[in-house]
Order: sequence, then C-alpha cells, then structure tokens
Amino acid sequence: MKSTTFAITAISLLQLAAAQPSRRRHVHNPHQVVKKDGNVVATVVNTIYAEPTDAPQVIVYVDQAGNPVSTTTEGIAVPASTAAVPAPAAVESVAPLVQAPALVTYSATPASTSPVSAPAGNGFGLVYSPYNGDGTCKTLSQVQTDFKSISTDYSLIRTYGTDCNQVENVLTVVKARKIKLFAGMFNLGGLEAQVATIVSAAQGDWSHFETISVGNELVNSGSASAAQVVAAIGTVRGLLKTAGYTGNVVTVDTLVAARNNPELCNASDFCAVNCHPFFDGNVAASDSGKFLSTQIPTLQDKLSNKNQKIVITETGWPWSGNSNGAAIPSLSNQASALQSIKSAFSSNPGSIILFTAFNDRWKKNSASQFGAEQFWGMGGANPPSG
Repeated sequence: MKSTTFAITAISLLQLAAAQPSRRRHVHNPHQVVKKDGNVVATVVNTIYAEPTDAPQVIVYVDQAGNPVSTTTEGIAVPASTAAVPAPAAVESVAPLVQAPALVTYSATPASTSPVSAPAGNGFGLVYSPYNGDGTCKTLSQVQTDFKSISTDYSLIRTYGTDCNQVENVLTVVKARKIKLFAGMFNLGGLEAQVATIVSAAQGDWSHFETISVGNELVNSGSASAAQVVAAIGTVRGLLKTAGYTGNVVTVDTLVAARNNPELCNASDFCAVNCHPFFDGNVAASDSGKFLSTQIPTLQDKLSNKNQKIVITETGWPWSGNSNGAAIPSLSNQASALQSIKSAFSSNPGSIILFTAFNDRWKKNSASQFGAEQFWGMGGANPPSG
C-alpha cells in the first residue's frame, strides 16, 4: 500500500500581512508496507483509540411532501424508523430548515446550484478512504457496506490513491449513485502504472470521473518540487488522453503552497487546494466558512488566470484531540464548522469537498496534529465495515 499524506496549512489575514511562513498540518501517517502470506498488507503502530464524548448531530431527511425518508448522524444514514434522538443545536445542512418536535428536518431534494458534472446530491463532495483500522485494504463488499451509511446527499467522492483496488471499488458505488469520482494518484512514483490502474477501472467509460489528481501536498511536504509536479501533470494528462479521458487533471496542494507556487494551479485544469480552518489556531469553528472565503482571494490574486476555478478539496473539523488556540475539537464544534462551511458555499457547493466520511483509525496521532489525526469522521463515526 502506498503511503498517504495530508498536510494542510491555512493562515489568517493577520499572518498573511506579516508574511508568516506556512505551517505543515494534518499529515496522513505513512503505511509500512510488508508481505504476509504472499499478500501486500499495511501496518500502523502505536495507534491511539478514543470514543466521542458528545452526542452526534441527528438530521431527518424528508421528501417534498414532508414524509420522513431517512435519518443521518452528520452524514451517516440510518433507517428513519430507528431514529430516536433529541434535536441537535447545530445542523449539518444548508438547505431550508423545518423545525419538527425533537428533530430537525430538511428536504433532500438536490439543490438547484448543483454543477452539471454532479447530477445527484447537493453538490458538496466528501472524502472516503478504503482502509481498515489496521491499515489493510478493504474489499468491495466492505466499501459497499460503508457507503450504505453515507448520505446520498454528496455529489462527489474523493479518494487519494490507486492501491487497494480502490478506484474500481469506489467507482462501483459512484456509478450506482449516479454521482462523480475525484480519483487520485498519491505520489509521482510509477505514474504509468497508476494511470494504467485507473484506465483499467474505467473500462473505457469516463462518464463518472470528474477529476483525476496527480499528487497530494507534495510541494508543501517537501516531497517534490513545483517543477516536478508540473511535469508530472503533463505526463499524466498525455497518458490519460491517449486512453480516452478528456476530463480535469490537477494536482492538489495546500492553499499556502499553491499561493507560493501558483504554477501548480496554472498547470492544472482548476486550482485544487486543501485548507483547514482548525490549523490556523485563530479561527473558531463557527467562523470556518468565513475563513475559507477570505483565504481564496489571497490565492486567486496569484494566479495567471484570475478567473480560474478554485476548489477546496479537503476541509473539515476534528471532533476529538487537543485544542489549537481558538480551535477546539468537539462534536458540537465539528457540526458548527460544517454548517458554517456549507452556509458560506451554499451557492457554490461544487467548490467544497468535506473531510471526512469516517474516522481514520489506521492513522497515527501526533502532537504536531494536535492528537486529532484519527478523529475527523463526521459525527465521530467509525466505518461500519471496520
């Protein structure tokens, strides 16, 4: 299994004015690849486990006639008949709210602002990682089990690599939901093989691929230079075109790294950046949407094409871990942050991919990540399949 690393850095306007250097944050801990019985597996050591201490947020979905359809806990769906939870103080939705006794409901009708590339859902994207708690690969059956607990509201699913047969497995669910896939190649090693894996999964049908990314925060982490990443984008774009893919090809890096190296965006079909208000340290959960809205223009100003589309490809809030100044992990703050982000981008949901569907128990917590690396799953949810 290839290692996977997130490193999100966001700065406040005061830090920007003072030209403070970027801080590396939110790192995916690398997998150690080992052989066992002839099969490749991945192991993670010193994993810390914790349970949520706050009650998850509960939402009931209704149809246009007001009839209950299903219930979710911060995007994790359960049958409506089993719901019996008091109303939350904050709601993960930007659709019009209708107050019902002891529950909060809203219509699951797709928003009119959903982009053409996302025919179902509300336009927002969601991150999903197909790894078991011990770091091993999930099967297709496990992936399908996980998605049974993921709200159908999301129009786009983002993955990060080509290992674990994840492109083919997640694509199976994406096709069934009639939504889109944002597939990724995590590093620059073996680009031809990674492209071949994606091409094999597509089987000549690219209609459900919205974007294919080349690298994730490689410049921010120091794993590659901007020039190397730009060259890789060109290589991958050429290989994919030969295979019949003519959709978006991008690289993903932190907003700060992209601002400092605008050629990353200039070489991409749109500017794809990760940005987490939590790691700024000066942003309260309820101001997350405002923070993202103020950071985007600072990046846009550096681009050759000032009208180039910018997509926040990873953002969210941890529900557990250590505080980072004004940023405090909790379930209620996570719900507040998600609501703030969805509200701020309600007119352009296609520019936001939320992190993440479930807790990443396969990662390793660290002090540099405020002990929160495993705990970004919406509503504190663990994946049902393990």
